[in-house]
Parts: sequence; C-alpha cells; structure tokens
Amino acid sequence: MFLNSKLWVLTPQEMHKLSLNEKILMKTKILPAEMISRNNFSVWSILKKCIGMELSKIAMPVVFNEPLSFLQRISEYMEHTHLIHKACSLSDSIERMQVVAAFAVSAVASQWERTGKPFNPLLGETYELVREDECYRLISEQVSHHPPVSAFHAESLKKEFKFHGSIYPKLKFWGKSVEAEPKGTMTLELLKHKEAYTWTNPMCCVHNIILGKLWIEQYGTVEIVNHSTGDKCVLNFKPCGMFGKELHKVEGYIQDKSKKKRLVIYGKWTECMYSVDPKVYDASKKTGGDSKKLKQVKDEHSCEGEEADEMPEVQETVTVIPGSALLWRITPRPAHSAQMYNFTSFAMTLNELEPSMERLLAPTDCRLRPDIRAMENGDIDTASTEKERLEEKQRAARRERSQDKEEWSTRWFQLRTNPYTGAEDWLYTGGYFDRNYSDCPNIY
Repeated sequence: MFLNSKLWVLTPQEMHKLSLNEKILMKTKILPAEMISRNNFSVWSILKKCIGMELSKIAMPVVFNEPLSFLQRISEYMEHTHLIHKACSLSDSIERMQVVAAFAVSAVASQWERTGKPFNPLLGETYELVREDECYRLISEQVSHHPPVSAFHAESLKKEFKFHGSIYPKLKFWGKSVEAEPKGTMTLELLKHKEAYTWTNPMCCVHNIILGKLWIEQYGTVEIVNHSTGDKCVLNFKPCGMFGKELHKVEGYIQDKSKKKRLVIYGKWTECMYSVDPKVYDASKKTGGDSKKLKQVKDEHSCEGEEADEMPEVQETVTVIPGSALLWRITPRPAHSAQMYNFTSFAMTLNELEPSMERLLAPTDCRLRPDIRAMENGDIDTASTEKERLEEKQRAARRERSQDKEEWSTRWFQLRTNPYTGAEDWLYTGGYFDRNYSDCPNIY
C-alpha cells in the first residue's frame, strides 16, 4: 500500500522518492508472545551496590526489558498527534496554548504502568515512523552513548508543524525506587502561526523495584513557553502525597504576556485534561466542588510504607467543574495489555516489520535489532545472547575508533544551538528520507 500523494505538499522530485516509501501498516493488535514473568528473577543482586548511582552503565538482565528500543519509546510522544493538528487550526493563541499543554501531558501518558525498561539504543541506531493517517513522519537517532543522548525530529507532511527534541535520560536507584529524569527540551513549531513552544518533561519514578507491586508516578513542574507571543503555561504534576490523594493529578494555568491568568488546566495524566475560567475554578475550590469527598486510604497504602511503597488506591476519576472544556482523553488500552508489557495499542505497532519494508529502512533501524525481535517473540535466551553480542560489538568498535583516533560522526543530527532557548540541542540536518543509507554503520 502506497502513501497517498494528495496528503503531501512536496516537490515532484520529493514525491518520486516518497512513492517508494510504502506505508507502514499499523495493524498489530497483539504481540507474537506474552511477556515472561519476572517473579523468579532478583534485581537486588544487581542494584544493591548502586544506591544513589546513575544506572545508564549498569547491565540489566533482559527479562526486565520491554521489546522496544528507547528510540521507539520516544516515538510514543506522537500517539496523540491530532492535538497538534487541532492547535494548528485555531486562530487564538491562548486556545492554541491549552491544546499544546494537553499534547505535552498526553506525550507522557503512555508511561502509565509501563514498568519494563526499553532497550538502550546502540550508538548510531535509528528509528523512523511514517504515519499517513496522522500526516507526519519521524526520524530519531542515538547520537551519543556516554552520556546516552537520543534525538528525534517529527514533521507534518503538509508542512504545518515540526516537533523535535533531544533526551538525556538520567536513571538513579534509591533503594526501593528508580527515578528517571528525562533531561532535554521539547520544541514544537506551528509553522503557519510562526510560533514555537518549548518545555521539559516531568520526573518519573518507578516504585517497588525490589519488593511489592511496581507502580509509577510522575511529578514536577512543566513550563511551556510560547516564544512568539510570550504566553506561558505552568503545569504541576503532583506527587502522590501521604495518602495518595494527589496521585496522577496535574493542575496549572495559562497566562498571557502581561502575566494575566487566562485559563486553569486540570486533570490526570492517566485519564484526561480540562480547561476552565480561573474565576469559575476558584469559586469551585472555595465551595469544595472541585472534588467529591475522597475516601481516606488506610495507612498501609501510604507512600511511606516501611516494607514497600504500595500503590495508593485508585481514587475516583476527575470531577468536571461546570463550564470546563475537555482538551484530551486517554485512549483505552487493549484488553490484553497487561500480558503485553502494558503496551498501548499504538506501542504494539512500533516494531511492525513488513517484508517490503526491509529494503526501504536504514540498516540501523530498531526494527532490525535481533535482541529486541527475539524478546518480542518470547525467546529470552536468544534475546540475552544477542544483546550481549551487540553490546560487545559496540565496545569493540569504540576501541577501534580510539586506536585510530577517530571521532564518531552522527548521520542525521548535529549539535547546534536551539534558536528559541539558546541552549545546545541536537537538530535534524535533513536527508534521511532521501533513502541513501550507503554510509550507515554496521551496528547489528
């Protein structure tokens, strides 16, 4: 099945090249095999010497992974691309900001209950995703190994937007939990409006790494800035608190360049987000109408438990304040998600590999990684063997470059200055979709 050329606003020469780019069929509804139980594997023997340390250099048994590369995990930011299209269609900057804020929240919603660790990308590894139905294409590359840095660039096929960023994930083990700090700036450009928005993602914490049921919370302040208008949105991802009442909650506001508060944003990153007039929100708070009375959670469900950080009881869903506008609602997960690494329907499509695709993909694409493919097929032994082989091959290549005094050269991204933040950022240099991969490294 070929891409529909009516969706593209490109030159005839570009169209000729892209006519070869068959659509990646997003048809996978179930993985080839269910995930292997981790009950018989102890992570404590590996992590007990790593308290307070950064974990990027620690080799973990493959059973604690999920069958996706971190580059594929990044592409899950695009699950709710319809929100970007919506923002592009709006004429008012405050209305655009509220939809961009919803997109920023939706981009991290896939992490809910995703306790498996994605595979560390190999240096030079890439991932592409072309979605005709959502009218965008994405390319990502692992541009650095120590420290690990992943860069991505997505763009509208109608030249309406660009969305890009570089992620410097920092993982630390704190005894009972692993904290992930996704350093790096997201940049969304709405080209028709000549606007650029930037923000950073919240912190993520996986509780009960050693004992108890694994559960996830995200917390921290996310500040979204419109560099063209001066509008700003501040979102507070709330930590669970003593009795879990704040678990998954997100609250914030949008202010214009004069710092006048224009809208309040509220909801849960696991469910939905709403906006409402600040006066209506404040009145609702005063009358206690923002939420029905919450059932108190027993002490044993406190986040401060001595034995394990047990997940608080799931509180009632978001209570909608009259006059609120729904900005986004999470897509329900498939019924078999729990047996499939808690993947979303979107995530289950990301490693799809049609026979016709192999001649089109770069040889560095994640879909061609044998360790990830073996794990997806339920072959843990082969996945472990292949993972070790690939890591040793990467180390050997690094030693060879060191002996030859040769620097690693990225293929599709260069370290430059982000024109909106003024900070260093890995920016896409173009050319990937020309389909000339003759100089790509042999990393698999």
